[in-house]
Amino acid sequence: MMTLSRSFLAGIIVFLYLPVVVMVAMAFNESSLYTLPFDPTLRWFEALVSNDKLLAASRNSLTIAVATSVIATAIGTMASLALAHRRFRGRALLQVLLLPPISIPWLITGTAMLVFFFWTGIGRGIHAMMIGHVALAIPYVVLIVGAGMQSVRADLEEAAMSLGSTPFHAFVSVTLPLLAPSVAAAALFAFAVSLDQFVVSYFLSTPGVSTLPVEIYSSIRQGFTPEINAVSTIFLGASTLLILVFAQLSSLGGHRGRG
Repeated sequence: MMTLSRSFLAGIIVFLYLPVVVMVAMAFNESSLYTLPFDPTLRWFEALVSNDKLLAASRNSLTIAVATSVIATAIGTMASLALAHRRFRGRALLQVLLLPPISIPWLITGTAMLVFFFWTGIGRGIHAMMIGHVALAIPYVVLIVGAGMQSVRADLEEAAMSLGSTPFHAFVSVTLPLLAPSVAAAALFAFAVSLDQFVVSYFLSTPGVSTLPVEIYSSIRQGFTPEINAVSTIFLGASTLLILVFAQLSSLGGHRGRG
């Protein structure tokens, strides 16, 4: 029974990762038709340098992801602190309302944003995509920072104020350093959510201005090229690095909480 379970688990892992391994391998293969034998080359990465559409879409994705990470982390952290330290009417309702944006299918969210942005005159474009990504990322930030708040002792900040510190100084010098791993992890998660977002970006993009997932989708419909493998490999490496950093920060936050 144990052998069967291990074989089943191994099969699932292979099923999940084998397509990714093949994609990365084909990014370094000479053949544009993915034929074997494997002939190592960097020609597709060199061709990527001259692919203006993919490069522009990559820049848009990175710009939107960085802005989303900064804005969503700032707003989400403040919201999380307010929910943790303040008691006000409607607080429970606000906490409940944070969950639907995560659970609602992105297809519905994208359609709703498209209709709302046209109704309000916001329109489409990079600014609209940025607003949409921030709206999607804030609930994740609130949940991650809120979870980090559970391991921060409130009496430490109160002790600092009892010794003459102002509330702001007590927060900056005591609470914020303890909360830093959670805030950093939330920022990385918001960055990853934005970078990977396709549906909302597809609905809110304009001709000639799109993100990398949308451009890859459009390119595949016209004819797949190995340059897509190359840019996907680069972003895969960046995403993997973000996951490792996120896991490390989460581990640090857990150690501090136990201490």
